[in-house]
Amino acid sequence: MNILYCGDQGIKNGVLVSILSILMRSGKENEYHFYIATIDYKNTKPFQKSTVKFLDTLAKSYNCNNLVELIDATEVFVNDLPDKNMGSYFTPCSMLRLYINRMPEIASLKRVLYLDYDVIARGDFGDFYNTDMDDVEAAGVVDIYGKYFYHYRGLFNFDYINSGVMLFNMNECLKNNVFGRATQLCKKRKMMLADQAALNKVISKRKLMPRKYNEQADKPKNDTVLHHFSNNFKFWPYFRVQKIKPFEIDKIHSVLKITEYDDIFKEYEKLKENL
Repeated sequence: MNILYCGDQGIKNGVLVSILSILMRSGKENEYHFYIATIDYKNTKPFQKSTVKFLDTLAKSYNCNNLVELIDATEVFVNDLPDKNMGSYFTPCSMLRLYINRMPEIASLKRVLYLDYDVIARGDFGDFYNTDMDDVEAAGVVDIYGKYFYHYRGLFNFDYINSGVMLFNMNECLKNNVFGRATQLCKKRKMMLADQAALNKVISKRKLMPRKYNEQADKPKNDTVLHHFSNNFKFWPYFRVQKIKPFEIDKIHSVLKITEYDDIFKEYEKLKENL
């Protein structure tokens, strides 16, 4: 399975937890190629080669055929900046997935699963990764909030995908210039959640998957396979945006009351200093 993360050195702890969860929950029989795309641009501190080397050794300890590879996307990004969205709340790295058509390591693959750094695998997601993608550009799960406001197709007919977990059929995406059109959109139009908005705008052939493959609520359901620790709106006793990430273990215990990931967190605590 080909797994892609995008970010700077600031996501290292989340990537460690995410990769650990995949290795520990999906079994040693699966083979994973993890790719981490990063940039060295202005105040952005790129993901470090030494960190990737450690993660690669860790992955190989579960299966000798596993791989963790760093992709320096600085040149392709700087040569075609998403000008209108460079001043957003998110770092420029959030838009790197829009440039994967220009990363030979990714463009040559048949399919790749993009994951945000705050996604934990709760079980084997092989059924999702191997889903039928004939004549489909991307597969994903509807965004639990955005579905009510964007790309709305009628009564309870939601198809606005959360981009934190997206499976790309690279052949179809390249054939239809999905990433090129999304990049151009980000150059010309300022948008909320620019990368997610652009992908939803240009992807015309999508496959909607069950929510269990991208559970965005703060607590997993019984059937959850991929748990995405995305921002959540809370209304009691006052309105607030709750932001808890997988490596904030004390908050996961005290606020979310989740303990089922403790075996993963135990390994994380032992390994995090190596990052």
